[in-house]
Amino acid sequence: MAKDFVNEITDMHEDFAQWYTDVVLKTEMVDYGPVKGTMVIRPYGYAVWEIIQRYFDNEFKKLGVQNAYFPMFIPESFLKREAEHVEGFAPEVAVVTHAGGQELSEKLIIRPTSETIIGEMFSKWIKSYRDLPYKVNQWCNVVRWEKTTRPFLRTSEFLWQEGHTVQPSNEDAEKDAQTMLEVYKNALKNLLAIPKTENEKFAGAVATYSLEAIMKDGKCLQSGTTHNLGQNFCRASNIKFLNKDEKLDYAFSSSWGVSTRLIGALVMVHGDERGLRMPPNVAPIQIVIIPIASKVGGVVEKCNEVADLLISNGFRVKVDNSNNTPGWKFNEYEMKGVPLRLEIGPRDIENGVATAVRRDTHEKTQLNLKNIENEVKALLDNIQNNMYEQAENNLKAAIVETDDFDTLVNEINAGKVALAYHCGDSKCETEIKDKTTIKTRVIQEYDTNHKCIYCGKKSKYRVYFGKQY
Repeated sequence: MAKDFVNEITDMHEDFAQWYTDVVLKTEMVDYGPVKGTMVIRPYGYAVWEIIQRYFDNEFKKLGVQNAYFPMFIPESFLKREAEHVEGFAPEVAVVTHAGGQELSEKLIIRPTSETIIGEMFSKWIKSYRDLPYKVNQWCNVVRWEKTTRPFLRTSEFLWQEGHTVQPSNEDAEKDAQTMLEVYKNALKNLLAIPKTENEKFAGAVATYSLEAIMKDGKCLQSGTTHNLGQNFCRASNIKFLNKDEKLDYAFSSSWGVSTRLIGALVMVHGDERGLRMPPNVAPIQIVIIPIASKVGGVVEKCNEVADLLISNGFRVKVDNSNNTPGWKFNEYEMKGVPLRLEIGPRDIENGVATAVRRDTHEKTQLNLKNIENEVKALLDNIQNNMYEQAENNLKAAIVETDDFDTLVNEINAGKVALAYHCGDSKCETEIKDKTTIKTRVIQEYDTNHKCIYCGKKSKYRVYFGKQY
C-alpha cells in the first residue's frame, strides 16, 4: 500500500488485527463504549445492520415467522433448569443482584440468549397440536461478558436476531434447523458476498449447524448457527401439547441466530489496503457522485439530477458537494468501501457521460447519462458477483488437506485452514486445542477407514481445523 494514500490505517500484511481495528474506527462504523468491552455502533455501521435486518426479516416472514420481544432480565432459576445450558454460559453471564436500592430475593441474569424465558412463555401459550408449529423471532441485544473483545467480532454486548420454534416432532425441528441454515447460506452469498465452509455444539442442543467464513488472515469466524434442540428445552420448560391421538407429549424445538458479527466478517473478508470494500447489495451508499469543477454552472445540478434518477430506481446514492477537494473525496469513499464512484464535470456533461470508477478493481469506464440507471445496475451486479468470486477464490486457497499433524499445525500457523480426519473423541479434540490453540471449526459426517490425524484411532469425521476470532 502506498503509505501516502490512506493515513492512519495499519498495513494489513503487517498486522491484520490492527488493520481491522483501524478500518472500523477510521470509517466511522463503530467506536468504543465507555464501559470496557462495549461498542457504540455509529450510523454508517448501523446502516449496514439495518440492511441485514431487512433482508432477514423479509426471509423469515416468508416462512411464517413472527417478530416478538421478550424481557432481557431472566430469573436465575430459569437458567438452571437446563444443566448443560447453564454450564455453557456460566462464565459469560452478567448478574443483577441489587435494584431499587435493595438486594433482590432472586438474582437476575441479563440474557446471554433467550431459550429459557421464551420456553417459559411457550409453555403457557402452547396446549394443542393445533398451536404448532409456533415460530417467533426477536431482534434484540444480548450480553456475554467476554474477556477479550474486538468491535463487532466479540463484545460484551451485541445485537442479534434469535429465532425460536416449537414443533410437533423431531423431524420438524430438524427440518426447521436445516431450512434456516439455507436462509443464512443465501444471505452470506447473495447479500454479503461471503462464501462459507459448511463444531461448536450449542450448549443444550441435539444438533448444531454452523456457517464458518474464513477471513483474509486465515482465521475462522462463525457467521451463523442453527440448532435442533430436540426435547431438551421443552422438557426443561414443560412445553407439552395434546397430540392428534389426544395424548400429552413434550414438544420439540429449534433455534437459530446471526449477529452484528456479520459486519466484522464483511470487513475482514473483503477489505484491502485502502480500507473497506462493500458488496453493492449491503453497501449503505452504493454510488457516490462527485462533482468535478463544481463551481462551473450546471455541474452540481446535473449531479443532483442523476442522483434523483438513480434514487427513484431504488439505488442508495450520495452526492458530495462539500468543499473538500475531489482527491480527498476519492480517498474518503474508497476507504468507506463505496462500490461505485461517478465523476461528473463540464466535459462529461458535454459528452453525455459520467466517469465511473469501481471500488473492487479500480477500473474506470464511461457510462451514458441517457441510460445511466441500466448501466449502473449492470455494473453493480458485476461488482457483487466479482467480489463473491474473489472471496471464494481466497477461501479455496486458504484450505489445505493433510494427514500429517505437524503439517496441519504449520499450515494453520501460516494462515491456513486444514481439512483432516478426526476420531471425534472430545478428549482428543481438547488435547489438540490445549497443545496448539487450534480448534475444530466444522465437523462433517464421513464414512472412512482413515486414521485420526492426532491420536491415530479410526476416524469418524472430516474436520476443518483452524484458529478463530
